[in-house]
Amino acid sequence: MPYENLLFDKQDHIGLVTLNRPERLNALSRGLHLDTLAVLDEIRHDDDVRTVVITGAGRGFCSGADLQPPQGPDGRPLPRVTAAQTQEDLLDEFHWIGDQARAFHGLDKPIIAAMNGVCVGAGMSLALACDLRVGSEHARFKTVFLERNLSPDSGMSWFLPRIIGHSRAMDLILTSREVGADEAYRIGLLDRLVPHARLLDEACDLARSIMQWPPIATRAAKRVVQQNMNLRLDDALRNEIVHLGYGRKATNDAAESRASFLEKRPPKFTGT
Repeated sequence: MPYENLLFDKQDHIGLVTLNRPERLNALSRGLHLDTLAVLDEIRHDDDVRTVVITGAGRGFCSGADLQPPQGPDGRPLPRVTAAQTQEDLLDEFHWIGDQARAFHGLDKPIIAAMNGVCVGAGMSLALACDLRVGSEHARFKTVFLERNLSPDSGMSWFLPRIIGHSRAMDLILTSREVGADEAYRIGLLDRLVPHARLLDEACDLARSIMQWPPIATRAAKRVVQQNMNLRLDDALRNEIVHLGYGRKATNDAAESRASFLEKRPPKFTGT
């Protein structure tokens, strides 16, 4: 389906999502937020998409929540339209910032963020909610929340310490300093640092290296790692046994795994 605030393309089982508000460095407006939720839901139900690459149009990945009111054709601010709130809206404990974190983290297909530029605030949280981050020399990060008289939201307080450790996370949150690409790679904010001209190619190559494996086992692997982060060892071991069963249900891929090994040839997995 077409989206107003992002571009979505499928190629070779890769879902390529491009945040497309370059004039605002892809700041998260309500429209862009709703489009990201919708495209992730589309991807979840599309078996043809096995991995996801998300990037930003123009000079930025995502500059965080859009604090500017929408503008009309003459450049003047438009009045904000507030939809009538339902009881479900009033009882929603997560709001949009929680919806974003849960949607990205909850998608059990691998998500790779291709970091092409500035990544700030809720935009940084969005990148942290992805499984892997490939960045170019133009990538830079900033937590920014304290500068706005806010504590971290949209999942940053949960993701950042788990990715780079408690003390480094506190350093970035409490100083709100900018982190360039080299430091981001050194401390683990970036998993790959590549030339800017090769950014999308490298991100898609990484996606293809993941896609060579059975889709059901790949999704189960992401699920079990995420779920076991907060479990005791005994419970994690039991959860591993449960997830092993999902791969066995894909009987064609189970047979192909054995056959390709014995025949010493590249496997061709279908997710069935």
